[in-house]
Amino acid sequence: MKLSFFFIVIFFLSASQSSAQSCKNYAFSDNKKYAACNDLRASNSYLHWNYDEATGTVEIAYRHAGIEPTRWVAWAINPTGNGMIGAQSLVAYRNASGILRAYTSPVTSYRTRLQEGKLSFQVPNLAADFSNNEMIIFATIILPKNTTTVNHLWQDGSVIGDHLGMHSLSGDQVRSMGTVDLLSGKVVATKGGIPNLRFKQVHGLINAVSWGFLMPVGAITARYMKVFADPAWFYAHIICQTSAYALGIAGAVTGIYLGGKSHGIQHQTHRQIGILLLVLGFLQVLALKLRPNKEHKYRLWWNIYHHSVGYTIIVLSIVNIFEGFNILNPVKTWRLLYASVLIVLGAIAVVLEALTWFIVIRRKRETPNTTVPAPAGDVGA
Repeated sequence: MKLSFFFIVIFFLSASQSSAQSCKNYAFSDNKKYAACNDLRASNSYLHWNYDEATGTVEIAYRHAGIEPTRWVAWAINPTGNGMIGAQSLVAYRNASGILRAYTSPVTSYRTRLQEGKLSFQVPNLAADFSNNEMIIFATIILPKNTTTVNHLWQDGSVIGDHLGMHSLSGDQVRSMGTVDLLSGKVVATKGGIPNLRFKQVHGLINAVSWGFLMPVGAITARYMKVFADPAWFYAHIICQTSAYALGIAGAVTGIYLGGKSHGIQHQTHRQIGILLLVLGFLQVLALKLRPNKEHKYRLWWNIYHHSVGYTIIVLSIVNIFEGFNILNPVKTWRLLYASVLIVLGAIAVVLEALTWFIVIRRKRETPNTTVPAPAGDVGA
């Protein structure tokens, strides 16, 4: 009997919790009523609305439950597509002073920080409320007449002071979009996410391995292996650098494809550095063909050129990889992983620098009349 009673209590508690999470049972504090509502499929979000077809006026209340005070929320209509670019957003957040802000923001790029601006339609009333870890955006929107279906999307992200960070690119954040039939109240989910996300991830991985890893390893090989393995270091160096450049070309091809998809208007800094790396890499390959003999009077100047361009490529590669991280905004693990790889490579370089100079100095003392190659000395035969 007691066990049966226990299960009955659990059943009613579960049912009560389930119904409490439904938009249909939600009561607004001002007793405002909405004719239609829908439980959105992601991010603990709910949409309530009244629609006047004759005037194209929509009253909406977008609710995001379970949100921390240090995060922004946004709900948007995209009149031109079903993705992020072109979205006309309503944004709300609490600033560093605890003041609640609500404003409009048109989205024109994937790197938007949701700056305030006018939308393509009128929003005569806009307000927000935050309590019990729930943000609500209230708004009146005037849509073009005969608009009965709209593409909408919703997001949330971190707030640092008055600066709004990018939202995550995984989990609910790639499912937070759909289509709303304002007349029937039906909400149809659409495939979310950033366009070509998988292709962008492949592009980033190829370039991180080629420019960001193999290139520095090749430089370390050339600088330090000479003391331990001459002339094997030269061939190891050539293998690393040519493999890196070949992969870099593959990464460039994916970048050109992605640039065509974005019509060449986004991520200009990332693209320009990538083009410069390709040119410098080609000049390095060409320089090997034009390398003077060791005894040639221009060999010293060739070495200076080769080292300078090589280190410039490494520095620009690292900068551009982090620029790519800023664009793609992956989970922090990937950024930390690559930073850890750089730290390990740097530590290895420091140890090898000390070790090779120790060996060079010792050999010179043992055989004072013998020429011993120093780190970063002549390149090639």
